[in-house]
Amino acid sequence: MVNFENVNFPANTEVNATYKFNSYRLTYRYEIYQGRSFEFGLGLTGKIRDASIGLRSGTIESFKDNIGFVPLINFRFFLPIHDRLGFLFLGDALAAPQGRAEDVLAALTYAISDKLSVKAGYRLLEGGAKNDAVYTFALINYVAFGLMVHL
Repeated sequence: MVNFENVNFPANTEVNATYKFNSYRLTYRYEIYQGRSFEFGLGLTGKIRDASIGLRSGTIESFKDNIGFVPLINFRFFLPIHDRLGFLFLGDALAAPQGRAEDVLAALTYAISDKLSVKAGYRLLEGGAKNDAVYTFALINYVAFGLMVHL
């Protein structure tokens, strides 16, 4: 038997689970140093997380929804390697006794023009919460590709 949110799901029955974790962010970053040898900036990110976990087995179902605000420290480090090639390290992260969140990218960049660049690298997304209501952590890592437009 599984008990989820005070709903009992019988043993030896098929149970379908859904997990949703959307996040929306707004960042302010101050570029502390922008020189020829490197660039560095620090800032703050306000993240709204919209999470939901649900179980369903036949006509029995139970869901736990959670929406909350998460403050994060934002950082950006850029190191030019050659004329058009560079190394980018950026992310949002913060840890507290209630939980933690990290979203970090390490990538190579290539400037197609003054206004357009591409990037390819490794992204790590990790975090979760540990409190009286939930204990949940996730680690996701993957190869990331992107297009950057410089305004």
